[in-house]
Amino acid sequence: MSVRATAVVYCEGKFGQQDGKTANGLVRNSQKYEIVSVIDSTLAGQDAGFVLNGVVNGIPVLANLAEAIAHAGAVPDSLIFGMAPAGGLLTDTQRVDLLDGISRGMNLVNGLHEFLNEDAEFASAALLSGVTITDVRRTKDRKDLRLFSGRIFDVTCPRVAVLGTDGAIGKRTTTTLLVEALNARGVKAVMIGTGQTALIQGAKYAVALDATVPQFCSGEVEAQVVAAFENEDPDIIVIEGQGALSHPAYLTSAYILRGSRPDGVIVQHAPKRAMLDDYRFLPMPTAASEIALIESFAETRVIGITINHEHMTDEQIATSIDEHELELGIPATDPLTRPLDRLVEMVLLAYPALAERSRITVPS
Repeated sequence: MSVRATAVVYCEGKFGQQDGKTANGLVRNSQKYEIVSVIDSTLAGQDAGFVLNGVVNGIPVLANLAEAIAHAGAVPDSLIFGMAPAGGLLTDTQRVDLLDGISRGMNLVNGLHEFLNEDAEFASAALLSGVTITDVRRTKDRKDLRLFSGRIFDVTCPRVAVLGTDGAIGKRTTTTLLVEALNARGVKAVMIGTGQTALIQGAKYAVALDATVPQFCSGEVEAQVVAAFENEDPDIIVIEGQGALSHPAYLTSAYILRGSRPDGVIVQHAPKRAMLDDYRFLPMPTAASEIALIESFAETRVIGITINHEHMTDEQIATSIDEHELELGIPATDPLTRPLDRLVEMVLLAYPALAERSRITVPS
């Protein structure tokens, strides 16, 4: 196995929050980088895993870059911008902090819509320090982008998309956990990433969908699914969702449904979230209304509900799981607080043929 580059994740004032979802995701899972610390002065001194999940993982949250370098014992290879604000642009303070990292000899990994290789100050700073800037959301040249071709109809394994009722609600986390759990139980699963965080984490098949020219979005999703099917020979492919089909500002779920043509969908929902994350003047949809919209928009079926437990006690989570199962007639679980077997069972109940490859028994 190749040695992973060391990285510090910059998430000042936002770690553990919705706008810190890139940092949150990297702390939970990173195939490409060894995360040595997270920068957020408001949580300095705490353990990153404990902040997110209540389980210590040994990644400290530190106050600034100087502390991060001192803790690492050397200058880490990269500084990753760990926030995903709706506007996708840097503040003045963030610019200063990232330029500090470049001046100390760290490569910069940027997932924003603002391309820092095109910023004269950043480009000259990187040249002077002999480091690189990776703009993750920079798409391929237009000539290399793919239109929808219909090749998705040649993909014969099941395809499940993890969609949701809002942005920053845990779709990528659920996708990652599901793929890991299926593989651990003998079902070969491959993840298709559709956002900048999956690309930074090191997903082999991924596209920054919200930075892709709309005409090519369905085709680019299709191309990733087809490549995964042809190269990996998987039992199942799981596609990370973006935004929500009902969301007035995001169209990415529509492209995922059209491009990957999933025969199954899991819907991630936060029962205690009253208003949309970045649009607090708009109420959240219900899981039931989102299911109805998805199933009317695409030739697919929703096979389960996954609960985001923000602002919920364990008792409330249990009640919500029971209520959603009773109301909707499909399985429900919280992947972060309940055994992952329940998430796997959700898929195996929908695709009984896969159960033969799994090392767990599916309840009848």
